[in-house]
Amino acid sequence: MTQVALITGASRGLGAALAEELAATYHVVAVARTTGALEELDDRIQAAGHSATLAPMDITNPDAMAQLCRSIHDRWGSVAIWAHTAVHAAPLTPAMTLDARDWDKSVATNVTATGHLIPYIAPLLGEAGQAMFFEDFKAGEKFLGAYGATKAAQIALARSWQAESARHGPKVHIVSPGPMATATRARFYPGEDRAALASPQDEARRLIGLLG
Repeated sequence: MTQVALITGASRGLGAALAEELAATYHVVAVARTTGALEELDDRIQAAGHSATLAPMDITNPDAMAQLCRSIHDRWGSVAIWAHTAVHAAPLTPAMTLDARDWDKSVATNVTATGHLIPYIAPLLGEAGQAMFFEDFKAGEKFLGAYGATKAAQIALARSWQAESARHGPKVHIVSPGPMATATRARFYPGEDRAALASPQDEARRLIGLLG
């Protein structure tokens, strides 16, 4: 029986690294908006002798995500692992000058989409599946109002699900990645020495090890 790993936000960074690592054991369903980046991910997965299904779609489109989950159910029946790495990192700005469009996109991607995805994906995970969310302690930091607030809201929702499913599953993991050389981090710390940061691949392997 094919076991499926669903990665939302799989086009680059930690999401892409998780997809590449999990592809050795699972059939990866890779979700992201950027078709070109997904195709590059697929090339790397195929070069390693594995396979993936690409789903170029926007997680903020609930109809598209519902259809994807239905398709996964019809084809494979279930999902063994869901890793939710998709995030919108709004530009750095003081709270009093937040751009309304950046705020709305942060809420839509980081909070509302998560609120749609959990009810869609939980039935696919069942009692035995595992979900991963990725904590980022930016709430309350200056110039990170939109990202910090919405990321904290996402994790609060995940913690509720974690507590609710603790007895009967699925198992919900909330993990804290170390500082990585990703495009998101580069937006927050543009002058940082990236040579001192972990690679997404190394962090992916470490975090997968937490699944047990």
